[in-house]
Amino acid sequence: MQRSNRSGEILVIGEIREGTLHSATVELTAKARELADRLGTKVTTLLMYDRVDMNVEDLAWWGADVVLCVVGEPFRYFNQEVYTNVISYLIKGRNPQIVLAPATTSGRTYMPAVAAKVHTGLTADCTGLDIDADTGLLLQTRPAIGGNIMATIQTPNHLPQMATVRPRTFPVPKPNRGRKARVEHPDLPGEVFTSSIEVLGKEHQEGMDVNIQDLDVVVSGGKGLKKAENFNLLRELASLLGGGVGASRAAVDNKWISYPHQVGLSGKVVSPKVYFAVGISGSVQHLAGMQTADFVVAINKDPEAPIFRVADIALCGDLFDIVPRIIEKIKEQRGKE
Repeated sequence: MQRSNRSGEILVIGEIREGTLHSATVELTAKARELADRLGTKVTTLLMYDRVDMNVEDLAWWGADVVLCVVGEPFRYFNQEVYTNVISYLIKGRNPQIVLAPATTSGRTYMPAVAAKVHTGLTADCTGLDIDADTGLLLQTRPAIGGNIMATIQTPNHLPQMATVRPRTFPVPKPNRGRKARVEHPDLPGEVFTSSIEVLGKEHQEGMDVNIQDLDVVVSGGKGLKKAENFNLLRELASLLGGGVGASRAAVDNKWISYPHQVGLSGKVVSPKVYFAVGISGSVQHLAGMQTADFVVAINKDPEAPIFRVADIALCGDLFDIVPRIIEKIKEQRGKE
């Protein structure tokens, strides 16, 4: 389609988990509002769910003009085909200029399929978004070459312009409780809910109850921990700091901890306020998953470990000596409070 046929709106794909609005939905809606003001257009946030424990109109407080709600039993469990079908159908009907989605596990799964179905490109895992003052095109910034450079990408020839964005990339402004949004329930054909995948149920896997992408503190461990039992040391530290436990791919491959904890290109991308890298050497794949953290504390016995290059505090020594001492100091400080 030609640019003149586009509605100009920015469509944000929201996420609801267990009835709760994911923080990335508010974050992206607020960022979309900023971009839309530059373009003189509106923001529409799409929500797909079987239930929700909030007033969806409240998304107006962070910049949504329209909230599209697609509600039904097909969204009780995550089904990539259904999400892909619904989003693709709405994009073809609404012709937005820009589509944004969080680079969560779900967003990373369905957005490439959506891009293929609507015949456009997708810039994945962005850490920056802006509007080109001359062309009005979306400037999409993301780490490239293992995180060693930052690339800014434009997609002028295929629309809509689509990007997934790392959660916790942008600050969330204070809500403007005076704003209002229109809530719409679009009519969709039954075939968008059909799928070759049948979800029989859901089983709990260790680590699934805490999403490390949402936390302010992540304490990650690698091969230096030597065995699964030693992750209890990190769990204690993370608990004291109100955070969660992450891991390198090596630790997950050794089955010391489950995959939902994995940080890196093949795991989750995290951007906490504080990131502890304990016994992690710092491969480029791991660095790409955590280097946007505000503050990095690295603990490793190898003075040449690559992780020290991105660390704000580098502690070179035996982690089995250093971590217990950190825990002890925190407990002592808490005892004084």
